[in-house]
Amino acid sequence: MALEHAILVSLLERPGSGYELARRFERSIGRFWTATHQQIYRVLKRMETDGWVTAEQIGQDGRPDKRRFSVAAPGEDALVEWLRAPVAPEAVRHELAVKIRGAAFTGDAGRAALLAEVRRYRAEHETLLTTYLNGEKRDFPDPMNLDAGQRLQHVVLRGGIAYERMLLDWLDDVLDTLRAL
Repeated sequence: MALEHAILVSLLERPGSGYELARRFERSIGRFWTATHQQIYRVLKRMETDGWVTAEQIGQDGRPDKRRFSVAAPGEDALVEWLRAPVAPEAVRHELAVKIRGAAFTGDAGRAALLAEVRRYRAEHETLLTTYLNGEKRDFPDPMNLDAGQRLQHVVLRGGIAYERMLLDWLDDVLDTLRAL
């Protein structure tokens, strides 16, 4: 996936400025695709040059004007073309999994350090699961009455919830294994 596609999806959900896009990447999209502010602004400029997005100047009192971006027809066409392309299974890069394997060769000191890290990591993911569940209650209070777009957004969130639950189960298994050693 290219950053362009993630930006198109975000702008189709809601038009916004480069700053607003960067904030969305920090909060939600960033769980699937990360980008810095500089990358987002650079890609937006290229997408505007290519006709994929349009920008509207929005005046602001006491602050410089901002530019709100929206997806243009060529951008929608590019997104549809990308949606048609097959997706290959991603290689998983999981630093904690490598650390767990490494603990097999480090003795008690390494395992003790790993135990503390797994507990910290688990707490972060437990917080993230709570955030997802709260977002689900807030954004999808009546799942039976969603339009097609909302149903697709909800299924992505449910995937995130399922992933976090699976990860927490695995981390509990790792903790149980470490304690038993």
